[in-house]
Amino acid sequence: METILENPRMKNLILIAVAMIGTLSSCDKNTPEYTMEGKWVYPNNSLNTMYIYENGIRYTYYCVGPDCDSLYNTFQAGDTNALPSQLNYTFVNDTLRVDLNFGNELVTPITFECDGGKANFITPGYSLIRLNSGCN
Repeated sequence: METILENPRMKNLILIAVAMIGTLSSCDKNTPEYTMEGKWVYPNNSLNTMYIYENGIRYTYYCVGPDCDSLYNTFQAGDTNALPSQLNYTFVNDTLRVDLNFGNELVTPITFECDGGKANFITPGYSLIRLNSGCN
């Protein structure tokens, strides 16, 4: 009686199955992992607000001038241009959680478009555009 590995047909089937499993797992590795880290504005800068997500803190900035993007490019996380309130956040498994203080939280799944330049907030139903990404 021959074993499974001694049978050439079974040996080929096992090799094909192993190759297919390797191909399926390599597809997952090609999926880009996007992050919320960076500078984000509303589409067309409609609310003149920018958020910087950096190292677990969300900073908020406002602009009242005519060229907000140029101004926003000069701001750095935590500088004196930010509002005094800094909000803690986490981004794990495509879910953003922002502690809005006093027991309030923003918890939303995020989907990305435009090579990570557009973040779609599923639960509240709005989007943010990464500053200088060219996405709208």
